[in-house]
Amino acid sequence: MSDGWNESANAWIASIGEQGDWGRQHVIDPALSKWLHGRSFARALDVGCGEGRICRLLQANGIETVGVDPTQRLLEEARKSDPNGDYKDGRAEELPFKDDEFDLVVTCLSLIDIPDFRKGISEMARVLKAGGTLLSINLNSFVTASAYDGWARDESGALLHYRLDHYMDAKPQWVEWSGIRVVNWHRPISAYMHEFLGNGLQLRRYDELVPASAGDEMSQKYRRVPWFHLMEWQRPLADK
Repeated sequence: MSDGWNESANAWIASIGEQGDWGRQHVIDPALSKWLHGRSFARALDVGCGEGRICRLLQANGIETVGVDPTQRLLEEARKSDPNGDYKDGRAEELPFKDDEFDLVVTCLSLIDIPDFRKGISEMARVLKAGGTLLSINLNSFVTASAYDGWARDESGALLHYRLDHYMDAKPQWVEWSGIRVVNWHRPISAYMHEFLGNGLQLRRYDELVPASAGDEMSQKYRRVPWFHLMEWQRPLADK
């Protein structure tokens, strides 16, 4: 069964492009750039690299990058935008790398796309060096529980509150926007936490991400319901 990514790749490229959508431009990219400031990573793996935006952001911070993704059209776009980059065909559940290859592994909005997320997280931990960092940026689980449409509105369309139900029930679901139609997985946050911890990783930081500005309508919306969170995990030095 298709997950929609091959069919949606061109619409994704048109929608996200080099600049990213509003959430990436105003929430994720600034948070990632701030997180990277003053750190020194040598070699990073971007799991679910798509069109390669995150790889290029990492490169701009002096980090050698490798991107891996199973969608050929997105890899073509990544290689077109970054001819000297290293972009490989592969899935998170079976990463085509040896143990201990990277001091930074990044998964940015890709855990929701991975059917066997347990195997995916295990693989990310496997290729991470002792003392290395796994950075996960993901959708908050109350957002995926509501299939991105949890806002209750009054008769005029004004936002009242965000609805939540069946939170503990993990499930795949089709989501659509801007000509894109793909399968995303909802899972409670505890499901992800158990797997990171179960692979011997230690949580160093947890942030729910909001825009720096609160002035406009979109910023206020993302502050009322923060869609994204950032988790920094470390593989202990004594682990290997």
